[in-house]
Amino acid sequence: MTSSLPANHGSRDLDRSFPSSLSPTSSPSPSLSFDADNKITDAPLLSRDLSSNNGHGTAKHKPRRRAAAAGKLSKPKRQQSFSRDIGHAASETYLLTRLTFTLLRYLGLGYRWITRLAALAFYAILLMPGFLQVAYYYFFSSQVRRSIIYGYQPRNRLDLYLPENIDGPKPVVAFVTGGAWIIGYKAWGSLLGKQLAERDIIVACIDYRNFPQGTISDMINDASQGISFICNNISDYGGDPNRIYLMGQSAGAHISACALVEQALKEAKGEESISWSVSQIKAYFGLSGGYNLCKLVDHFNSRGLYRSLFLSIMEGEESLQLFSPEVRVEDPSFKDAVPLLPCITLFHGTADCSMPSTSRFKPTIYHSM
Repeated sequence: MTSSLPANHGSRDLDRSFPSSLSPTSSPSPSLSFDADNKITDAPLLSRDLSSNNGHGTAKHKPRRRAAAAGKLSKPKRQQSFSRDIGHAASETYLLTRLTFTLLRYLGLGYRWITRLAALAFYAILLMPGFLQVAYYYFFSSQVRRSIIYGYQPRNRLDLYLPENIDGPKPVVAFVTGGAWIIGYKAWGSLLGKQLAERDIIVACIDYRNFPQGTISDMINDASQGISFICNNISDYGGDPNRIYLMGQSAGAHISACALVEQALKEAKGEESISWSVSQIKAYFGLSGGYNLCKLVDHFNSRGLYRSLFLSIMEGEESLQLFSPEVRVEDPSFKDAVPLLPCITLFHGTADCSMPSTSRFKPTIYHSM
């Protein structure tokens, strides 16, 4: 997730001389008064200095009160800033509400979906003490640079986790978090960022649009733009542009792998409109990722990520192979791009129920990557 300066309320139109005091016949109704320097100031409707003398008021203006009132000139600016904040909050609330209802229309209110959500909420409550510690670090640590803009879309932001001492160029990990392509968020990588920053490694957690705000193509484009920003700007934050590592977890591993494969294909075709190169990535680490979507449709459907919703995220059943990195690299038309890929290391637990280990790359293609 810009601000504009408030309008300059100049006094050119008010550059006239006014009486410095009210005459006995002047009406006290205006709520504005003007001092000797022709500066507009706020004044109460009925001044306390108006004393009654047989029904006639006498105005007594004290310089001290006028000086104090002059300090209220910034009030319209504060009101404008407050109005902008209210407008921004309202627009964000509307967007979140609209996306929530759109997502619920896809999810429905099935029994499995509700039970999974309840289990997730209960699990989050159990982990709350640990979450609070990480949240405090995320929001209050001076080593965390939150929401650095890398593109023009609403979710084109990234967080940087910096080591305590930047005494030289540091290695960098560009991390794409998971979240079933629906609830991914850059803050999910805060624990990893904290742990690696303590070991003198800079971590950049890339945010991206989730469904229904975007489909898989939008997510891959966002991740690619985030990687491009890191490759081209990380030296400004103390990072070593020659030691950049790409990492993704779960859905983030799938998205980052797709971005890497797509970039290698562009370079193999000789496209000139590229903003980063796979040669800038020292290695890729995939954590519990799914790289063959064709094998995952039925599994996700049984786990509550229904077929219709999953296919909507992946832009239709006919696009599953296009967004399956394993299928892409095995295609003969991709043979010129395979040598361009960096060293790839995949981690996957064999007891993983959310993303089964059978969805990972086949061991037979590890050597070619």
